[in-house]
Formats: sequence, C-alpha cells, structure tokens
Amino acid sequence: MSDPDVSWGEMKKKFFSKQLLAGLPLWKVLNDKRTLYSFELESTARCNLDCRHCYINLPAGDLEAKKNELSVEEITHIAGEATSLGAIWCLLTGGEPLLRKDFFAIYLALKKKGLLVSIFTNATLVTPEHIRFFMKYPPRNIEITVYGITRATYEEVTRKPGSYHAFRRGLDLLTEAGIPVTLKAMALRSNIHEMPEIIRFCRKSNAESFRFDPFLHLRYDGNPARNLEIIAERLSPEEVVALEKSYPPRFEALKKNCETLIHPDFKKVTSNRLFRCGIGDGNFCISYNGIFRFCSTLWHPDCVSDLRKGGVADAWNTLFGKVRSMESTRQEFTNNCRICSIKNLCTWCPANAYLETGQLDSLVDTFCRLAYAREKSLKN
Repeated sequence: MSDPDVSWGEMKKKFFSKQLLAGLPLWKVLNDKRTLYSFELESTARCNLDCRHCYINLPAGDLEAKKNELSVEEITHIAGEATSLGAIWCLLTGGEPLLRKDFFAIYLALKKKGLLVSIFTNATLVTPEHIRFFMKYPPRNIEITVYGITRATYEEVTRKPGSYHAFRRGLDLLTEAGIPVTLKAMALRSNIHEMPEIIRFCRKSNAESFRFDPFLHLRYDGNPARNLEIIAERLSPEEVVALEKSYPPRFEALKKNCETLIHPDFKKVTSNRLFRCGIGDGNFCISYNGIFRFCSTLWHPDCVSDLRKGGVADAWNTLFGKVRSMESTRQEFTNNCRICSIKNLCTWCPANAYLETGQLDSLVDTFCRLAYAREKSLKN
C-alpha cells in the first residue's frame, strides 16, 4: 500500500510515543519492523463512476457486492484489533467510499479508535453535509484523482455524463472550506493528450506532493472483458518514458537514484525468495468483504486470510513468515528477474505477476520492456 506523502514525521512521533508508553524498550521500537503502523480499508468495491482503467470498481447498485460489504460493527472490531497492534493511520478507500450511506459512521468508528484517517475519493459525491462533517472531524488528508481537465476527456475516462461537473463542484467545496486535498493523476490512453494540462492543474494546489501513475493494474476479480479495457488504456513503454522525461521532478529523481536503480551486483543474488520489497513491514490491506492481505494487489490464495473467519493478529502473524519465505525454482524467474541488474526500474513484483498471469513467478513482457526503455533513457 502507499504510505502518506506528507507529515510522516507526525505519524512516526505518535507511533513511537505509543510504543514507548506501552513499555517497549527504545531499541525494540526503532528496530522492530513487524510492529503495525497503518492499514488500508476498501470500504466498498462499488463506484458511481465506470472508469475504463479501474481494477476494482463494481456498479453502484450491485446488490451482491453491497450485501458482502463489511458492516460498521465489523469495521469497528477490525480497527480495534489493528490499533491494539500499534496502528495509528488508516486509508479509507474503495471503490468510492462516499457511496456508502453509513460513511459517516465508518469514518467516526475509525476516528474514535484514535486513528489518523485519509480518504481516497473521486469527489463527485461531496456535498455541503460532507464539508460540515469534515470541518468538525478533520481527515488527515483527502486524495482525489484528476482524469481530465475538460469535460470531454474526464467523461471519456469515467463514462458517466455529468461526472466532470460533479468532480469540479466537489473539489471546489473541499478547497474553499480549507480541507487538505492532494490531487493526483493516472496516465491513460484516453487522457495522455491532456497530461501536461492535468499536471499543471494539480500542481497549482499541491506542487510538492503531486504524483502521477502510468502503471495500470489488472482487475482484482480477474474480469476478462474489463482486463482488456485496462490493457487498451496502457501507454507503451516509450510513451511512459517520454512522459517521465517531460516532468522534471520525476525524471530528476530517477537520475539521482540511477546508481541504485541500475546495479550490476544484482546479478550476484543467489536467494530464490520471491518477495524482495518491504511487504508486511508495518501495514496491511482489507477488502470490502474482509479479505486481509499485506499488499492491495496481492490476491494469490496462499497470501490472503478471511477476517470473517479469524482475527487481524492471527492473519498478521501467520501470513508474514509464509509470504516472506516464498521461493521460486522456475528457471524463467531465477535466470531473469532474480538476477536482473535493472529490476528496480521495473514494475514487476509477485503480486503484479499473479494478476497478469496467474503465477507469482512469471515474467511479464510489458514490465521488462518498460525497464529497458527506462534504462536506455537514463543512460542517454
């Protein structure tokens, strides 16, 4: 999951204070990466929009999805378990979280557990009632994705007439009330022609924390028709590199870290471990129907746990060792990804590979081509 972009020091201060007050020695507080500090809650998979690239959205009126959503009581219990393990921050997302009629109750349940709460929303459902509520119970921040700055482009992505006007109205309500908002963007085939203007629009309000994402995950539910739509929205590796080069802050960061992103010593790696990221180090994700996983994209059946059948602590402690110790003997992996000198320029990971191929250790040509295109760009 994504850590917050700003005020990380604020989170750490509260986190460390909480652990020290609990009687843990300072050395353990500073070195125990297994202590929980945050979690992501997908309160619903339903959304009022129908974005072409979305990996999770189900129709707003999907009765089966609505029936399977975690109740306020279940969320309260999960939040209590998470805070007892050390959590201090929760990202409330979806789908579209404001679509839930009990959104206020969910939000307050999290706040009452002492959690800092951030919200991912498309802003189209924001009303004056939400503004009054957020002014009384302030969120840590609200993140909104900008799909276009013209009605035609925005609604080409969302496929919902009137959504652009609703987005601008919701955004204006939030900003005029002084509620902290971060804008971000997805780089898509449908909006690439507007990306320079989208970037300028977003950076007017948050130049330091703005980010855009050119990588589109495939569907969590594996829907083949929707996956084809997502693939059709992906930019080519060359287009991704051109976009990154056109945005100085991103390209300068790539150049600055070039020596760690491209490293010949990666070829000396002998371990066959699959997961080489920080998976399980301090955070986890919960789906709208209670499925626990260490990363929002990690849906392999051996890497998830149903919280309606067991608690957070059991899932947290049981899955960590199991996931982190997973290995591959597939030559395709051991002779390529494991020893690739530019793997840090790649979007490959076991979770993404599983969504793409059904295997945790499969190569994905799209990822390889992007890594080589980035390498060529940096070397030039």
